[in-house]
Amino acid sequence: MASKKQDGMGLKIIGAGFGRTGTQSLQRAIEMLGFGPCHHMYEVRQSPRLTAIWQAIAEGGPADWDMVFAGYESTVDWPSSAYWQEISAHYPQAKVILTLRDPAQWYESMLQTIVPSATVGAEIDPDPNGRAGSALIRKVALEGIFQGRIGDRAFALQRFEDHRKEVTATIPPERLLVMDVREGWAPLCAFLGVPVPDHPFPSGNTVSDFRARKSYLSQTGSA
Repeated sequence: MASKKQDGMGLKIIGAGFGRTGTQSLQRAIEMLGFGPCHHMYEVRQSPRLTAIWQAIAEGGPADWDMVFAGYESTVDWPSSAYWQEISAHYPQAKVILTLRDPAQWYESMLQTIVPSATVGAEIDPDPNGRAGSALIRKVALEGIFQGRIGDRAFALQRFEDHRKEVTATIPPERLLVMDVREGWAPLCAFLGVPVPDHPFPSGNTVSDFRARKSYLSQTGSA
């Protein structure tokens, strides 16, 4: 049976940006432009099947990317962006988008959202799949990308910069868009070759939005 990368199906867009770089805004924008559904960590948290698949991959198991992304045309955010090299090699025709933001702002946002969610949430999230999703991000991002040193600001910021350099050095310029979501529709639409919509670029998932979805964070006082 032909794989999706061979028969013209499969992913068209691969997000390589870290969490808290505007990935949910990008997900919504991509879907609004007709490149959805777009795989995102929130999709994983809502699907025990996807959570189990990603847990196996995070533990070093083989990855069947066509199975992981069955039904999706794009992907952004962790856990998939942690595997951007493997996924972009598997789907060589897919375009790659690296979302960035001010590194200091990114780090502070991480400390208030993903870090407590992936640590406290893995233990006390009232939703079993939420606990599993938090444990997954702890494994992939906090223990994997940041080697258990997310609390070391200098180290985390260096990993952020190293990631930018690695992506831009690996993906050919014609296949890669490096963007700050605050730039809006223009660079994204030009890159994808589609018209600019007549409605605002999506925004949201602020620190307060994130924490409001996870009531246990305020209950424990985690930040």
